[in-house]
Order: sequence, then structure tokens, then C-alpha cells
Amino acid sequence: MKTDQKSILDKDLDKLAYIEDAAESTNRRLVAPGLAFLFLVLTALFALSMVFNLPGGVLVVIAAAVGGYMALNIGANDVANNVGPAVGARALSLPAALAMAVVFESAGALIAGGDVIETISSGIVTPLDAETPQDYALVMLSALLAAGIWIHFANWLRAPVSTTQSIVGGVLGAAIAGIGFGPVDWSVIGSIMGGWLVSPLLSATLAAAILAFIRSRVVYQFDKIEAARRWVPRLIGLMAGAFATYLTFKGLSRVVNLELGHALLAGFIVGIIVHAIVRPIIWRQSVGLDNRNQSVRQLFAWPLIGSAALLSFAHGANDVANAVGPVAAIAHAMGSGVISETVRIPFWVMAIGAAGISLGLTLFGPRLIKLVGQQITKLNPMRAYCIALATASTVIFASALGLPVSTTHVAVGAVFGVGFFREWETQRLGYRADAPSGKTGLRLRPIRSREEQKRRLLVRRSHVMTILAAWMVTVPAAALLAAGIKTLLASVF
Repeated sequence: MKTDQKSILDKDLDKLAYIEDAAESTNRRLVAPGLAFLFLVLTALFALSMVFNLPGGVLVVIAAAVGGYMALNIGANDVANNVGPAVGARALSLPAALAMAVVFESAGALIAGGDVIETISSGIVTPLDAETPQDYALVMLSALLAAGIWIHFANWLRAPVSTTQSIVGGVLGAAIAGIGFGPVDWSVIGSIMGGWLVSPLLSATLAAAILAFIRSRVVYQFDKIEAARRWVPRLIGLMAGAFATYLTFKGLSRVVNLELGHALLAGFIVGIIVHAIVRPIIWRQSVGLDNRNQSVRQLFAWPLIGSAALLSFAHGANDVANAVGPVAAIAHAMGSGVISETVRIPFWVMAIGAAGISLGLTLFGPRLIKLVGQQITKLNPMRAYCIALATASTVIFASALGLPVSTTHVAVGAVFGVGFFREWETQRLGYRADAPSGKTGLRLRPIRSREEQKRRLLVRRSHVMTILAAWMVTVPAAALLAAGIKTLLASVF
């Protein structure tokens, strides 16, 4: 009898323990949304203190809260493209990547994040087409909220989407709902769409070409270490020059306005200097290393960390305006009663964007960082280096041609390029791409059958299809959301 009672008691205790574990797990899942909600409340109160006596202050406070929401989603979605490859290559741990991205994103936003911003994204419509400042403010608010909601949904789908693409779709839909089809510049829309289609293909091709070059010149050489001593410093110098050009021409464009030729000259000089500095460093690091692929990959780890930091800085400098540019435009329109094509972003508005991006990255960023860095295709420091260099080079090339591009499309396209190149090479040559190599030469294990080749697909198709589908529907989805929100807000205000 006592045994039966003890058994019943044990079962009851197990049930209580299960309930406690489930409650604790639920509470942990609610921490991040709770902190995000608290941030939005504090953002609204902060904005209220800044515009207390401003005419139309209610709309400005609402816009500030929506801008904070947009910044949270940008941090959760966009920043994965900058640090994901470094995490996937195990050059950085996830906590270290988060900390570094927070520092450099905030620095980019606050130091070079935009002095002047076009109030209607990419010239899609002219602000002066709005009848009143309030109509204009409602268009911008609707676009911002629709973009934030769509990116939030994309985060839930674990699909990295373009913030700029979302904003463009939101502005388009809200403008059509509020002003009509007439003012829309469809040639600008066509140019934007063309850039989005070309850029991921270009970055994928470039990343594959860089990886093929490194394999040919270093990995497949008999003496890998000697080849690495010759080529790795050159590749690091090339990367430094590319990023110097990128940061000079794009990331610092609102602090120092330089022509592309001057930016290229600055990049060339930086590349030469960096090559001279890292050449003896690479030589010392390579002393005593075994003649195998893993040794070569180690030499790319620190340059990869540097590229992740620079990409984060450039992203903060360029994309924070997507979150807070419309807030500044609304504050200017409601405060002055004048609609202007360009406005200055106040520091308090920029601070909201920087804080929101950093918090969104910390609370919600790890899921997409793991997707970009680990789950699309397997990365190591060498492959991740190819992605970083291809991303910076593609953005520079597109900027020189005047093509508007999305850094999300470019970076994820480079990840696809590396993965599909490895897959193609494995299928073509019929050996295991990650097979170990001996100390005196390359030792490959052949794939025995075509069935085994098919099983060794190195890019996960499910992630590819999800991401491509999200890219295709971003503009129309954000436009439809914005049109609906604009109609609703027009009936309230």
C-alpha cells in the first residue's frame, strides 16, 4: 500500500516539475518581446519630451514609436548578413559577433549615419504632391509601419529580406493610396527592380570566382603553406582596399562627399599599406603549420572578423535612415508646416534608430545569423572571406553604375554562390569536397555512385526557396500593407 502511495506521489511530483519547466520555458520566450515592448514605450516617452510643444506632436510620437519598431526589425533581420558568415565559419562566437555588431552598427549610425536624407525613398514620388503636411506625414507613417510589419513577418519565416525593398514598397503603396498613381515615377521603380535582380546574381558569380581562384592558387597547390604566404597577404590587401573604397564612397558619404575615383584611389593606397603590414604577420602565423587545408583556412580568420566589423559599420551608416528618416521627415513637416524634399535628421531621432537596431540584433538576431552563417551552406573562414569580399565589391560596382542595390540581396547571393560552386565542383569532379588532405599533397576520397552525388547537395533547397519567395513578394506585400494602413489612418486623423 505504501509503495502504491509513493508511486502516486512520484507521478504527481513529476507532473509539477513538468509544469514548472513549461512555465519557465514560456517565460523565457516572453522576455525578448517584453523588452522590445518596453523599448517602444520608452521611445514614445522620449519622443514626447522632445516634441512636447510641437504642433501635431501626437503624430510625431506615434512615428517615433513606429520608427523604433522598424529599427528593432532591421537589427533582427539585416545585420545577420554582416556577421552571419563569420559565425558560420567559427571565426567568431555568437555572443562575440553580437557584441561587435552592436558596437559597430551604433558607431556607423551615430558617426556617419546621415546628415541629410531624402524624405521620399529613391525619388519614387515627389513630397510636394501631398496636399497638406498631415497627408504627407500619414503617407510616411503608413510606409514605415508596413515595412516594419513585413520585416517582422519575414523574421518569423527566417527569411532575410531587404529593408530598402520593404521601405520602397511601403512608400509606393501608401503614396498610391494617399495621392494616386499620377505622381509615381515608374522609371525609378524599374531601375530599382533591375538593381535588385542583377545584384545577387553578380555577387554570387563573384564569390564563386574568388573561391575558385583561391582553390586553384592555394588549396590545390602541392605546397599549400608557401602558396598561402604568397597569396593570402595579397587577398587581404585586396579586401582592405575594397572596404576602404566602400566605406569612403558609401559609408562615409554623408560625412565626406568624395567622387568614386577618389574613393578608388584611397582604397588602392589602403590596400598597398595593408598588404605590406600583413605579409610578415602571415609569414609568422604560418610557421609550423601542417601542409593541409585547415591550416590555410586559419589564416583567413582575423581578416574575416575585420570584414564583419566594417560591414556592420557601413550598414549602420547607410541603413539606419530607413528606420528613422521618415520619422525626421514627419517631425519636420508637422513642426514647420512645410513639406520639404530633404530634411536633416536630428540626433535624438538617430539615437532611436541606433538603439533600436542594437536591441533588435541582441534580442532577435541570433536566429537569422545562424541561418545565413550555418544553415544555407557550410562555411569556413576561407569561404566566408569570399562572401565578404564579393559583397563589398558588388556594392562598389553597382554604386559606380548608379544601380540601387540591397546589401541583403548582395550578401545572401554571395552565400548562394559559394554553396552552389562547391556543389557544382563536387558533382563535376566526383570527389568529396571536404575530404582531408595529406601533408605532402592532396588526398581525395572519390564518390562511389551518382546516387551518392545527389545526396551530397551542399545548399539546402528549402532555405533557398523560402528566401527567394520572400524577396519576390516583399515589394507588393509591403505596398498592399501600406495602402491598407494609409486608408485606415486617413479615417482616424
